[in-house]
Amino acid sequence: MVAITFIEHTGAVHKVDGPEGATAMETAVRNGVPGIVAECGGACACATCHVYVDEAWMEKVGQPSEMEEGMLDFATDLRPTSRLSCQIKLTAALDGLVLHTPETQG
Repeated sequence: MVAITFIEHTGAVHKVDGPEGATAMETAVRNGVPGIVAECGGACACATCHVYVDEAWMEKVGQPSEMEEGMLDFATDLRPTSRLSCQIKLTAALDGLVLHTPETQG
């Protein structure tokens, strides 16, 4: 299992575990993490699973694909650390990942 900490814009913390190969979005939805709407179900066709990757994890998570960058244009309050959680695949290297949820989803 891969541990992920989701931090809401209010500071509320949600620590969850997901299996390797799942996405951060799937793990958030399965565990009822507030702020992850995931309207498209992980098809990279919306921006309602937008998160901010904690700076310490940016290198391991990597940069968004061209398709993801296009969808991020629809996100509210875009930042350099913005990613769609449906595009972050969980691996052992991401154990302990910290993601922040925006105040609203686009």
